Amino acid sequence: MSPFASELAFQRLLTAAGQAPSVLNTQPWRLKTVRGEFAELLADPDRWLRVSDPRRRSLHVSCGAALFNLRLAVRTSGHRPLIWLLPNTEEEPRLLAAVRVSPYGPAPSGTRELYECIGLRRTNREPFSERRIPGDVLADLRQAAAREGAGLVMLGRHASADLLEYVAIADEALAGNGDYRAELRAWTTSGNGREGMPSYVRGPGCADDPAPVRDFGTHRGRGPVHFESRPQLAVLTTAGDGPVDWLRAGQALQRVLLTATLHGISASFLNQPLDLRDMRRHSDPRHRRGHLQMIIRLGYGPAVPRAPRRPAAELEAETGVSRRRPAEPRSCR
Repeated sequence: MSPFASELAFQRLLTAAGQAPSVLNTQPWRLKTVRGEFAELLADPDRWLRVSDPRRRSLHVSCGAALFNLRLAVRTSGHRPLIWLLPNTEEEPRLLAAVRVSPYGPAPSGTRELYECIGLRRTNREPFSERRIPGDVLADLRQAAAREGAGLVMLGRHASADLLEYVAIADEALAGNGDYRAELRAWTTSGNGREGMPSYVRGPGCADDPAPVRDFGTHRGRGPVHFESRPQLAVLTTAGDGPVDWLRAGQALQRVLLTATLHGISASFLNQPLDLRDMRRHSDPRHRRGHLQMIIRLGYGPAVPRAPRRPAAELEAETGVSRRRPAEPRSCR
């Protein structure tokens, strides 16, 4: 039976998708089933960050991460997901992906292991240890990105130091924008406990300059503390810089993060330069290794609590009938 035909099975898919990381934990996605035959992933415009994300790049990356979790949940149900990205943008601009399934037998062990990491993955803004990530683990992370059509570039010591300086400059520029600060406050203050970034997930204040972690403000009396002396930074890149590329970046990001979780690696993000670029409505000029979509800090960190999540029932959009049959599927093994 299709996982879209049963309410209980579809709740499992909703739960998996809802565990994905998202910009400021906005969780800007909805899912719906159509005739019990296929599912549609839709952007939630009420959760779009209009100031910091005018191109909707971060929204697409976030929804791409949710799509990857959905793919894993479908595959571990004994089906093969067939994905159509942006199948009907003219008639339904919110529609980011359609997913059909076909019976395919048990999922391989590697897929099951990634699925089991969905609930374990955390964004970790605590200080990491000085331990370096082994080369074979870095190779696995690069391969994870490559499997989703993206690149993961680990930066050396000097490149990491230069990037941290650039992050600090972008942070200062963003701090001078009142609309940006107001939007940030809206998602980092106490709310309903189901979304946004409460103080317990923000980590301590940082005593280092430049800081290898983003400072969201209140730290519940903690810090400032010193972080690792040599942050291990990576950038996620794509061949292009449009909506399809952003969705692929999100899927690649989540595969990388789940692979990192499997290896006991923690991650956080330093995307202030990308926010500043998007706010200026600049597309990223293509570099030798592609277009920059995410800046990731990796390392060995302590256990941290999970950011709040919306109940699965809130993620389900009204069931409807698609006007146009999607095309150009992409399978997930």
